[in-house]
Amino acid sequence: MIKLSDLEEFYSGRRVLLTGDTGFKGSWMALLLSMLGAEVYGYALEPPTEPALFNILDLPHTIASCTGDVRDFSRMKEAFRQAEPEIVFHLAAQPIVRTSYELPRETYETNVMGTVNLLECVRLNMSSDHPTVKSVLNVTTDKVYENLDLKDHAFKEDEKLDGYDPYSNSKSCSELVTHSYRKSFFDLSDNASAPAISTARAGNVIGGGDFARDRIIPDCVRDTIAGKSIHVRNPYSTRPYQHVLEPIAVYLEIAMEQAKEPSKAGYYNVGPDREDAVTTGVLADLFVKAWGAPASWHTEMEKDAPHEAGYLRLDNSRLKEAFAWEPRWHMADAIDASVKWYKAWHEGQDMRAFTEQQILEYFK
Repeated sequence: MIKLSDLEEFYSGRRVLLTGDTGFKGSWMALLLSMLGAEVYGYALEPPTEPALFNILDLPHTIASCTGDVRDFSRMKEAFRQAEPEIVFHLAAQPIVRTSYELPRETYETNVMGTVNLLECVRLNMSSDHPTVKSVLNVTTDKVYENLDLKDHAFKEDEKLDGYDPYSNSKSCSELVTHSYRKSFFDLSDNASAPAISTARAGNVIGGGDFARDRIIPDCVRDTIAGKSIHVRNPYSTRPYQHVLEPIAVYLEIAMEQAKEPSKAGYYNVGPDREDAVTTGVLADLFVKAWGAPASWHTEMEKDAPHEAGYLRLDNSRLKEAFAWEPRWHMADAIDASVKWYKAWHEGQDMRAFTEQQILEYFK
């Protein structure tokens, strides 16, 4: 199991480019990288409408964040040039399934061409007089696979990529773009100085500081604080839920290990064990139990709701074999940590200090 001190030894003083740093996962990752002593350079859109975790954690005064759209190649190229990164994490995306039905073109432009632009920056860096990039990780999603809703099926990394909705499908395309660039331009067997490149297909992430619409935990928090019963659209859908620190720790480990040993580069599912792939109803039960009175939930099925898979689970055996990895926090732990974060935020506590403490508790 990776230790915080191992990550600090590697990342301290290293220049790291993080796209999507103003988002939910990006903000947690930017804070953790800063705690490790990395020189963090962000590239992302402005933080979402308040409340925004990026601002709550005071990250504008912590990292060098450049405001830009991943579809804007010229601006991204300039930000990349200024950062001169050794390690690159690509998290920027349009990440919401239901939004992708409303904005399919924008979703594909962001998730596919954003990946192309990022990898072009890496390619140009490699061919420059002073190449710096040693390791790249493209973060995609558990939804990249062709999902036939087979009960108790856990997807493995070599299965067919063909997401159903525009978000999932665009992330499948992002995977294929990465595979092509890796074979065409970053083949380590042809060029020993080429950067190591991996993709990480993470499960559904929960944790404090997510305020996005159409996500279960933010919906639970909003309804509970407003004194309303939580509206759960489909309590029977199964997802590989995990606390945000689980995949973030894995991202840091993959990028570190492949920088040291390029043969570690590959395609990795990042999801919980079988017992933590639970239904949304179970997740809502755990939230209500952790929050306490007056939290409650009810089912209200939507008429003509867009398609979403009923069953989704990942096989994480490749990750375990490659890195001797095991999940640290199980579902009840993840819910408990999330509820504590939102309650502290609602009470007006110092959330930078609170979040740093949760990170330290996770790595104990």
